[in-house]
Parts: sequence; structure tokens; C-alpha cells
Amino acid sequence: MALSDLLELTLLLLLPLLERLSAEDCPCSEASLCRPIRHHRDFEVTFDVAWSPKGIDKRCYNYTGIADACDFLFVMSYDEQSQIWSECIAAANAPYNQTLTGYGDYLRMGISPRKLVMGIPWYGYDYICLNLSKDDVCAIAKVPFRGAPCSDAAGHQVPYRVIMKQVNSSVSGSQWNQDQQAPYYNYKDPTGRLHQVWYDNPRSISLKAAFVKHYGLRGIGMWNANCLDYSDDALAREQTEEMWGALRPRL
Repeated sequence: MALSDLLELTLLLLLPLLERLSAEDCPCSEASLCRPIRHHRDFEVTFDVAWSPKGIDKRCYNYTGIADACDFLFVMSYDEQSQIWSECIAAANAPYNQTLTGYGDYLRMGISPRKLVMGIPWYGYDYICLNLSKDDVCAIAKVPFRGAPCSDAAGHQVPYRVIMKQVNSSVSGSQWNQDQQAPYYNYKDPTGRLHQVWYDNPRSISLKAAFVKHYGLRGIGMWNANCLDYSDDALAREQTEEMWGALRPRL
């Protein structure tokens, strides 16, 4: 049985249970809003995949089979330092060239670009620097992950709204790394330790959005919308609008 047929059969078997649960536990004002969708034309089947099909974090899947069974794949083009095989240094969450290499790998497998949605991060990583060189290279702790000697687990995730409040008071201000096509900054915590924060901003996201349009990918999305500041603060509104606007390529 093909995977698509199996998914359809599973949905058919679950429908009676879902209808019973929706009738009893629907939190909406209209019970119809909790009823399951019955017809395929009313919904799409999607699957989240790593930024590259090359066994990232030991994700060894039949990607072409999954793509055939789904309407589209949401490519999680972030957390690309989950396995660091080279130097244990801080780097971009989603370096431009590395990100594009992942899409090249999917396309060479024969997966249509119309099956791929690019996922971009609205958060960054904050690393404590064991040493910070004159060239702003931040050595990080060795935290192994799935065979790799280092990983982004040496740092922690930080949402864009926090980054925007911190960057202007940092010791470096926002810097741009030409090799990784990504911004970063350095700051000191109350104990005097140096940190380096890598993140994505409208400039780095616009480059990726342009790739999406140029190569005919299905679209672009983010993880996640709650990382922005939706308060009434004028500067926050401007920053939030810029991030949403960056998802629309200017070609």
C-alpha cells in the first residue's frame, strides 16, 4: 500500500472518533468549527524535514517517497549548527550558502521545487564565548550531539523581539558576516562574560526569499510568529512590519 493511500485510510478510520470528540468537547461557539475536514480538496498534507536530506541529526528518511505522498515539505532551514563537525565556534543559525546547499540536495533527488517551502528562523542563538578573537571568532564549549563534537546546544535560543532590545546596548552593535550572510553582535553579561548572538534579520531573510522566488519554490514560512514584538511601541511595530515584509521577495 502506498503511503498516500495509508494516510487516506487512517483519516477515514479516525473520522468517526474525531466527530464524536468534537461534538462533546468543542471549545468553539459553533460546533461546526470542530468537525473534521472530510474531503481531500479541503486540506493539504505536509511534512517537516531538516534543512538538508543528508542524514541531519540522524534523520534518514525516504524523502522522495514522502514528497510524493504529501502536498509539500516544510524545510526547517534553521538549527543548522545542531551538529558542528569543524571548529567549536559560534556561527549563524542558518548560513546563506549552507541553507541553499540543502535545497540543492533536495532538488537533485528529483523533488520538485513546487513541493518545497523554505522555513526561516525568527530567533537566534546566544553563545558564551570561552575566547573572542580580534576577528570576532567566538570559541564555544564542546557539547557533543549525535556523534558531532560540538553543537548549538552550547548556546540557547533567543527570540527576535529580545534580540532587538539587546543589540543596540551591546558592546559591538549589529555586525554583518559576509561569508555567512548573517548578522551577529557581542555583549557582556552582568558577570563580565562575553556572549555572541547570531540571528536572522530582514536583510538576511530577504536574500533567502529572493532564492525562493528565483528557483520557483512553493513558498516561505517562519518559526515562529510569536518571536516578534506585537506591542504598541512604535519601534517594535516598525521592526515587526520589516520582518513580515522580508518574506516578500523584491525582484
